[in-house]
Amino acid sequence: MDKKKDIKIIRIRAGLVFLVTLLLVFGCTFLVNQNQQRREKLKAAYTAESTISRIEVQLNRYLAESDLVKKSIEEGLTISDKQFATLSRLMQDEDDIIKVHEIAKDGIVSQIYPMEGNEDVIGLNMIENPERKKEARLARDSGEYTIAGPFELVQGGNGVLLFDPVYRTDAKGCKNFWGFSILVMDWRKFIKKMELDQLEDAGYHYQIWKKGTDDERIVIAQCDNLQDTDTLEVACTVPNDTWYFEIVPENGWVTMPQKLWGLFISVMTALIVMIIYLQFKMRRYRDALHEKELEKAVLEAKNANEAKTRFLFNMSHDIRTPMNAIIGFSGLLEKNLHDEEKAKEYLKKLQSSGNLLMLIIDQVLEMARIESGTASLKLEAEDLSELFHSVYAVFESDMKKKGIHFCAHTSVEHKYAICDKTKIQEIYLNIVSNAIKYTPDGHSIHVTIREVASDDVRKAKYVFICEDTGIGMSKEYLPHIFEEFSREKTTTENKIVGTGLGLPIVKSMIELMGGSIQVESTQGTGTKFTVMVSLTIASKEDVYKEPEPKLISDRDRKKDIRILLAEDNELNAEIAIELLTEAGFFIDRVADGQECCEQMKEMPEGYYDLILMDIQMPNLNGYEATKKIRQMDSQKKASIPIIAMTANAFAEDKEMTRKMGMNAHIAKPIDVELLISTIEKYT
Repeated sequence: MDKKKDIKIIRIRAGLVFLVTLLLVFGCTFLVNQNQQRREKLKAAYTAESTISRIEVQLNRYLAESDLVKKSIEEGLTISDKQFATLSRLMQDEDDIIKVHEIAKDGIVSQIYPMEGNEDVIGLNMIENPERKKEARLARDSGEYTIAGPFELVQGGNGVLLFDPVYRTDAKGCKNFWGFSILVMDWRKFIKKMELDQLEDAGYHYQIWKKGTDDERIVIAQCDNLQDTDTLEVACTVPNDTWYFEIVPENGWVTMPQKLWGLFISVMTALIVMIIYLQFKMRRYRDALHEKELEKAVLEAKNANEAKTRFLFNMSHDIRTPMNAIIGFSGLLEKNLHDEEKAKEYLKKLQSSGNLLMLIIDQVLEMARIESGTASLKLEAEDLSELFHSVYAVFESDMKKKGIHFCAHTSVEHKYAICDKTKIQEIYLNIVSNAIKYTPDGHSIHVTIREVASDDVRKAKYVFICEDTGIGMSKEYLPHIFEEFSREKTTTENKIVGTGLGLPIVKSMIELMGGSIQVESTQGTGTKFTVMVSLTIASKEDVYKEPEPKLISDRDRKKDIRILLAEDNELNAEIAIELLTEAGFFIDRVADGQECCEQMKEMPEGYYDLILMDIQMPNLNGYEATKKIRQMDSQKKASIPIIAMTANAFAEDKEMTRKMGMNAHIAKPIDVELLISTIEKYT
C-alpha cells in the first residue's frame, strides 16, 4: 500500500467533491436570487403602473373640474371673458398646479385666464405650432385628452398642456370639432403632489419618459440620483400616448450582501461537505491501514517473538560459555596459585572470557542505541587506507592460526575522507570477523576497497567488498540476515559464538551514513558482502589541522589527589579502590549519597579533589546527592568535580548526568585508563 499515493487520490477526490458541491449550491443560490429578482421586478412593475394610474386619475380630476366650461360650449353657449374668468378661478387649487386655463376655438387660443402675463398666447394656433401640434391633432382626432410637454411655456416656466377636445353636435346629430379646453399645469408641482419622491424613499431609482416627434426621449419625471443600469422598463398607456417607466432598486434587484451571502453559503457548504467526505474517507483509509498494520504487527510480533526466543536461547548459550570459563578458570586459579605458569595461563583465559562477555553486552547496547535513535556520527578527516590496514592487524594472528589466505586490494583516488572512524572500523571488523568465523581452516578471504565515480564532485563513492570461501548461507536464511537476533542454524550447530546482532548493527550504521549493503551467498561455497558509501572528500585544511593537545599525565601528582568514592556495592567498591590506590590516588569510600553529602560537610574545603559518584544508591541516589552538593554554602565544595561511575551506559544517561550537574560519565565495567585520564582532566 502506497500511503502517499492513496492520500493524494483521496485529496483529489475531495477536491472534486468540493467543486461539484460548490457548483450545485451556487446553482441553487443563483436560482433563489433569480426568483427574488423576478419577484422584485413584478413588484417594481406594479409600482410603476400604479404610479402612472395615480397620475392619470389626478389629471382626470383636473379635467373634470373644467367640464363646466367644456359642456357649456358643447351645448352651444357663448361664454364671455368675465364668465370664463369666474369659472377658471373655481378651478384653482391651493397647490397652484393649474397655472392657466385656455379656450382655443378651432385650435387658436381665444380666451385665457389669467390674462396677466399670458397675453402673448392669444392667437397661438395649437394645431399648427411645431411643439404642440402632434398632441393637439391627436386630441382632435381621437376625442380624448392628450398631454403635451413638459416644455418651456410661451408665457414662461415649465409645464404641460392638457388638450381636452370640445365637440358640438349639429342639426343632423353629427359631432364636429369645435376646439380645445386647455389646462396649463406646473409640472414640477404636480410631480411633487404625486409624491414620486416616495419611490426614492422606498429605495428605487426611476425615470418616466416618452418619445418625441423625432423619437427623441422626453423626460417626464425622474429621481435626483438616476441609475440607468439594469433598469426595468414598463410601458404604460395614457390617452393618445405611451409613457415608459424605468425603475430599478437602489442596490440592484439582488443586493451585493445577498450575492456575497449566497457565495459564502456556497463555499462554506462545499467546504463542509468536502471536510465530511475527507474525514469519512480518511477514517476508512486509516481503519484499513490500521487493519493492515495490525496484521503486519501481529506477524512482526510473531516473528519478533520467535527471533527473541532464538536470541534468548543463543544468548543463554553465548553468555554461559564465557561465564562458565570465568567460573571454571577462577576455581583452577585458586587451586594453582603456587604454579605461576598455570596461574598466568588461567588469568589470560579469564581476561579473554571477560572480553567476550563484554563484546556480547556491548553489541546488545549498541543495538539499543540504534533503535532509540541516539546513535550519531562523529565526523573527522581520516586516512582510509591506514584505517583499513589498522583493522587488519587485529585479525592477523587469528587468520594465521586458521591458515586462512587473506588478500586485500585498495584502489582509491582520494585517500582522505570525512567519516566516523569508529563506525567505519566497526563495520569492517564485523564483516571481516564474520568471514573469519565462517571460513574453515585453509580457505581464503578476499577484500577489495575501491573508489567509483560520484555524481557529487564534493564527495567520493567508496565500495568495500569482502568475499570468502566459507560455509555460506541457505536460501531460506538469506532474507533474514539483517534481522535482529537472527542466526543461521548451522552456526550454533558448528559451535560458532555470536548474538545475531552484528550484521543488523552494521546495516544500521551504514544506513546512518547514507550508504547501502548487499549480500550474496551460496551454502557450502561462500559469501560476498558489498558495502557502498559516499563520503565527503577531506580538504587540506581538514587533513593538516592542528591536533588537540593531549593531557600529559603527571604521575607524581596522584600522591596529592584525594578522591571520595560513593558506591553501595561492596565488590564494585573494592575493585575501584584497588585500581585507584594502585594508580597512586588516595580513596575514601561512603556507602550512599546521604553519607557522601555528610562527609563533604564535615571535611574542610579542598580536602577532596574529586567525587566518583554511583547513580543507583539507597537513601539518596547519585543525582540527588549531586544536587545537594551543588547547593552547599561553600563555593569550593559546591564546585568540586563529580564524575558519574555507573552501569547506566546509554546516551540519554550521559545527558542526564550532565543536566544534574555532573562533570563526566564513566560506564561500568571500568576502563582503567579512561578512568585515570578523566580524573587527571578534572584535578
